[in-house]
Amino acid sequence: MKNIDVLVQNSKVGQLFFENESNIYGFNYTNDASPISLTMPYKPSSYKWKNRLHPIFDMNMPEGYLFEIFKNFLNKEHQRVDDFLIFSYLAPNIQSRLTFKSWFEEEKFDSIDLDEILQNDSEESFLSILKHFLHRSAISGIQPKTLALLNDKNSLSTKEYIIKTWGSEYPDLALNEYFCLKAIEKANVPIPNIMLSKNKNFLVVERFNYDKKKDEFLGFEEILVLLGKNKDEKYDGSYEQIAKIVYSVTTDKTTSMKNLYKTIVMNYLLKNGDAHLKNFGILYDNEFENVEFAPAYDVVNTVVYMFKDRPALSMFGKRVWSDKNTLLKFATLHCYMSTREAQAYYSECLNALEEIIYDLEKYISENIDFKKIGHRVLDVWKFSLKDLKVKELPSEIIRNWN
Repeated sequence: MKNIDVLVQNSKVGQLFFENESNIYGFNYTNDASPISLTMPYKPSSYKWKNRLHPIFDMNMPEGYLFEIFKNFLNKEHQRVDDFLIFSYLAPNIQSRLTFKSWFEEEKFDSIDLDEILQNDSEESFLSILKHFLHRSAISGIQPKTLALLNDKNSLSTKEYIIKTWGSEYPDLALNEYFCLKAIEKANVPIPNIMLSKNKNFLVVERFNYDKKKDEFLGFEEILVLLGKNKDEKYDGSYEQIAKIVYSVTTDKTTSMKNLYKTIVMNYLLKNGDAHLKNFGILYDNEFENVEFAPAYDVVNTVVYMFKDRPALSMFGKRVWSDKNTLLKFATLHCYMSTREAQAYYSECLNALEEIIYDLEKYISENIDFKKIGHRVLDVWKFSLKDLKVKELPSEIIRNWN
């Protein structure tokens, strides 16, 4: 039976194993060391999961576009491709608080110049980057993306970035996400460092799980992990569950709940129907002394592509586009805020939306190529300003899009 060594800050703490015949995934601590997850403290017996990886490992598994690439690639050499094989293949090249050693060897990757990526953002360029860093791409999500080591001449450092692109099904997705994240930043919520490429085909996102002062990786866990769920359950939950778990694990609860609440409000105002359990996370240091809500990430306006899209998770038992009163009620009942605080934070979000609408109108006037999707985005955001509770976008708005 082959095992994968699991290390915390480069010190071995346990082993991940797979019992093929029973389809059992197991993890054993080899010493009483720092926990590998907030949900998996040390214990002498095994942590076992039937038919699937433990959530802390599963969150690194590729989905959609990348999953199909790995499956087809490994099928050429192995008769059976399962999650353990794919994770074993990726594990040696994962850079995080947790690192891994498997029977596959760690590879050395030459970094690529950041400016070169930003200037050359063709489809051929993306495929070349993907091929170069494929073994490193332990990253989830449906859209085409890859991890890459990029050399930043300005900071004289090499950093890990996520490069996202888009296909014909979701045109201008990079610009869509860029403006959505900038809107959240205007609401004074932390976001990763993001850059658009020259032709707006790439959104380049700097990884935020690294502490530059301590020169070590931070722990990062998706809310999905903290709820003990795997990627196929990412739509099975509620915003109440997210609020409860964030409050229970964070150290600076006031700041974390404020940022969580404003992120949720912005997802409703921006009409991001894909704000699921994998798209909210927690960051912590190695000693678990500072545990905080992670920066906002993976936010897009989804209804401009899926016109009848609704929120990914429920609020008060419903998956509808809630209005101000509902969101204020959520803040007081589930985010431990006073009515006055909730109203102030909601006003910040509304002001952020109005500011980004102005910015987007100006951008469209100067960049005609974004006119089609850009005007759809504007229609949706201006509808959000009307403060209506609706299940989905009204047909009279959609009618003008075709």
